Amino acid sequence: MMERVKQVAGYLAESGAGAMLVMQPENRLYLSGFTGSSGAVLVTENKSFLVTDFRYIEQAQQQSPHLEIYKLRETTEDTLADIAGSLGLKSVAFEADYISYHFYEKLKCKLKGVELIPVTGVVEQNRQVKDSSELLAIARSMSLLDDGFNYICGRIKPGTSEKEIELELETYLRKKGASGPAFPFIIASGPRSSLPHGTATDRVIGYGDLITLDYGVVFDNYNSDMTRTVAVGEPPAELKKIYSIVLEAQLAGLAAVKAGVTASSADGAARQVIESYGYGEYFGHGTGHGVGLAVHEAPRLSSRDNTVLREGMVVTVEPGIYLPGVGGVRIEDSVVVEKDGCRVLTKSPKDKLIILS
Repeated sequence: MMERVKQVAGYLAESGAGAMLVMQPENRLYLSGFTGSSGAVLVTENKSFLVTDFRYIEQAQQQSPHLEIYKLRETTEDTLADIAGSLGLKSVAFEADYISYHFYEKLKCKLKGVELIPVTGVVEQNRQVKDSSELLAIARSMSLLDDGFNYICGRIKPGTSEKEIELELETYLRKKGASGPAFPFIIASGPRSSLPHGTATDRVIGYGDLITLDYGVVFDNYNSDMTRTVAVGEPPAELKKIYSIVLEAQLAGLAAVKAGVTASSADGAARQVIESYGYGEYFGHGTGHGVGLAVHEAPRLSSRDNTVLREGMVVTVEPGIYLPGVGGVRIEDSVVVEKDGCRVLTKSPKDKLIILS
């Protein structure tokens, strides 16, 4: 943890800011290890603090021994003003894409004579490459998804509703050790499978339906994400066709992911396949995203993100085709970027459309 704090301190030395205020929950957790719901980290070049209230002092002392724990006086801004005054700070950087305007105004009022500097991506940039402990936690989180897929496939039948599938799957994954879902599970069947983010409804599964199962969990604070598309009984020929196209695109995307390539080129590898079959207009989202303390984080595998992939990044590869009123297919794996390729963390079968009886 201290090395992560030192990375931010190094940024301060380069930028000239006297301190950085970190309040975004995943960034705060990344720097402190503190899992409480209320707190702020203030990093300076030589000394760093975790500010929290009475409820969490003992917890903070246990989880963040590398930081000085500072008990909230009245409000966060009052306490930060106390620290800034005691250190003689002249400037404080803050997370411009997280701090609200209302809090900024209160902070500006309390920190008189202190310049507030908006910055973006300072901690997020460091979070992109995972260390060995993070990769272990992520791999364990991903392995739960494979267990869940094997379990739920034996329980999907005509007459089962999407909500019943969602509840059964989440309950099983919690029993296996997940602390909760990473996001509302996407369980979309029949014509609803054309909805990229079709969360579960009371719709009952019918014979010939495709079902999109996009789900993830949190384990040891780290997220996982996987999508599989299955059928209940024999689906229409067009849907079987688009499954094979999406699979080809997904494999092309996986083959393109390695250290040194840009996120946009990995996106392009998958997108080109779908476009070559004439379905480009039906693939309207990016090919993937980073996964870690947040289920959606940088980098993004999209045409607009030219981030160079580095060893230790974890990203998803998830192309899809969505035909309104007909149905859709998405296949998603989460992978670790390595020097000469990628290591797939989600192992559930996908090489052909699984048809459940």
